[in-house]
Amino acid sequence: MNKLHIYTGDGKGKTTAAMGLALRSLGHGNRVLIAQFMKNGVSGELKALRSFAQARVMAAPPLADFTFRMSEADRQAAREEQTAFARELCQVIAEFQPQTVILDELGIALSLDMVGPDAAEALIDAALRYGEAAVTGQTVPDALLARADYISRILSEKHPYATENLPARKGVEW
Repeated sequence: MNKLHIYTGDGKGKTTAAMGLALRSLGHGNRVLIAQFMKNGVSGELKALRSFAQARVMAAPPLADFTFRMSEADRQAAREEQTAFARELCQVIAEFQPQTVILDELGIALSLDMVGPDAAEALIDAALRYGEAAVTGQTVPDALLARADYISRILSEKHPYATENLPARKGVEW
């Protein structure tokens, strides 16, 4: 009876919550796959989680720019790369059979049409075949929210970026 977890909202901590789930699973000796969409794959959590023998960490090809600045041709190329990564993950899941799969930023990748809905559904189905799956993203399409077993909305009430124009800090925000 595997469940789908969603961490969404405009607040800080969605990825951190999902990585906590991964860490908890690793603490019980489970295999964990962490896949990041739309990020550069260099956060402190990923560096630490890569040190576990039972963890596999993968990152989609990085985007060349923010999606709103991309030409339609660049958006299409990025969409194809992100969707191909989702399809590749299905094969990795079938081989590795992780008890926990973290699909970091898949929600926003879907919302921005960087990953096709069919590829995302196939990826989630593959993950749930072997264990729990968690999807993060500031926005998550309604169809995915309807499918979720857990939904955690992380809201921003106060953040130094907004109040002090403080950039993301190593070890805190990444």
